[in-house]
Amino acid sequence: MGSPKLSERLPLYKSLANTLEQRIYNGDWPVGSLLPAEIDLCRDFESSRHTLRHALQILQASGLIYRRQGAPTKVVSRQRLRRFTQSFNSPIDILSYSRDTYRKNLVEEYIELDQSLSLIVKAPIGSSWYHIGGMRKRQQSEEIIAWTDIYILPQFASLTSDPEHTQVMVYEQIEKKYGARIERAEVDVYAAPASSEIAAKLNIKHNPSCLVIIRRYFDDQDKLFEVSVTHHPESKYVYSMEFKASSEI
Repeated sequence: MGSPKLSERLPLYKSLANTLEQRIYNGDWPVGSLLPAEIDLCRDFESSRHTLRHALQILQASGLIYRRQGAPTKVVSRQRLRRFTQSFNSPIDILSYSRDTYRKNLVEEYIELDQSLSLIVKAPIGSSWYHIGGMRKRQQSEEIIAWTDIYILPQFASLTSDPEHTQVMVYEQIEKKYGARIERAEVDVYAAPASSEIAAKLNIKHNPSCLVIIRRYFDDQDKLFEVSVTHHPESKYVYSMEFKASSEI
């Protein structure tokens, strides 16, 4: 087999990664098949083991292959995973989603917290809340980027009928419509496997890893008035933050 010519304008490992990615896309190694052994790839592409492994790391990060120590490398996708990237420049941005997304409500109901929900919401067992459950999507592509469960005080339930409800963050609606201002917020971020119910709502395989973000909002009396629990599918969402130092002394 002839060795493909690698671009001289890129580092060797990036050029090799591009070549391997193109071969996967062309179907030379179909999804579900195994890549040749590293020693064979090094020979075929006249590459060092170090360069090849660096290239394979890029393919793995792009979601094209699955690698595990001691096991053959498996092709899992022909195209790179699409990721929704959200950047933040201030603490308040962490509480919001960009305006090119919207939420589609599938659940709206009055509930009383059971023991498991009480631990998540951090409110007493049996306390009354209004539950909103929905998918967050990108407006142009309709790609599902998250499932969110929102718990608000029952007196705020009517906000779901507002025309702007699906486009605006719920806490913003509460502030605007009811005058409850955020005095402080808690944000928990962690990774966890998705339940079969969440996986079905996100249209993903059972039990994948998700980025879970819990936001709790408190008013000026330090009363909790909203909690949102959002599940982002693995490799579908990038949570990017940048803060600049203030010039003030």
